[in-house]
Parts: sequence; structure tokens; C-alpha cells
Amino acid sequence: MNLSKKTKYALKALQYLAEQPADQPVLIAELAAHENIPKKFLEFILLTLRKGGILQSRVGKGGGYSLALPPAGISIGSVIRILEGDIAPVPCLSSPRQGSCEECRDEQSCGIRLVMADIHDVLTATLDRLTLADMVERSRAERARHQGIVDFSI
Repeated sequence: MNLSKKTKYALKALQYLAEQPADQPVLIAELAAHENIPKKFLEFILLTLRKGGILQSRVGKGGGYSLALPPAGISIGSVIRILEGDIAPVPCLSSPRQGSCEECRDEQSCGIRLVMADIHDVLTATLDRLTLADMVERSRAERARHQGIVDFSI
């Protein structure tokens, strides 16, 4: 599975928003400039995430986009599903079901389906367990490690 540019940009934008004070919405222009994302493409992405319940927006003075949920309440899996659809390596595992594979004669005993079902289960469980807060924290920790900053917190 490869993430589309749309989903990569969405995750970058969400990370930026998660790192901002919750009560201060961010303008699209600021977000686009800071994360080097084309503004028109970002507008489409943010609108999709707003419709998916991940973001909220405010118009007028002091307006912009902010997270609708705390970062720990936004799973990476939910973001991917909103932008990409179901996370299934083969059509017969997608939900809602997109049909069976052309090559398959017996779906119940299909070795490919059975192996891909295990992969699908592990992948979706991992993506649903990992949150935006995890992504932000891992990024911060890695930046600190590269800068030689030691964190003694427990």
C-alpha cells in the first residue's frame, strides 16, 4: 500500500494543526506555505477532512481550520479511510465489499485471500491504534534526538 500525495499532505497538515494551540485556528495560506502544499489542493483536502469530522472551521476574523478532536482521538486509519477509502489489499476484503477477484474460483479457500486477510487485519489494527498524537510525539522525539537533546522525563 502506498499513500497518495493527498493523504501525505493531509497527515502533514494535521500534524501542523496538532502542534498549534487548540484555540487558534490556522489559515489555509499559512498552512500551505509552512508545509509547502499547493493551496488549492490543500483546500480540497481540508474540506474533505472537515466533512469527515476530523477538522472544524471558522469563518471571518480569527477564522481558519483546527482539529475537531484531540490528537489522541484521531487515528491514522480514520484519516486514510476518509481520503483513500477502505484499506484492503484485495477487493474481496474491502468494506463495503467491492466484489470478488477475477482470478478466484473458490473465495472461501483462496490462499491469496486468506493470507491477505491476515495482512489486512494487522495493518488496519495498527493504523487504528496509532494516532495523530503518536505521530506528533514520534516526530518531536526524533527531532530532539537529532539535535542531541536528552529527555529525562518519565
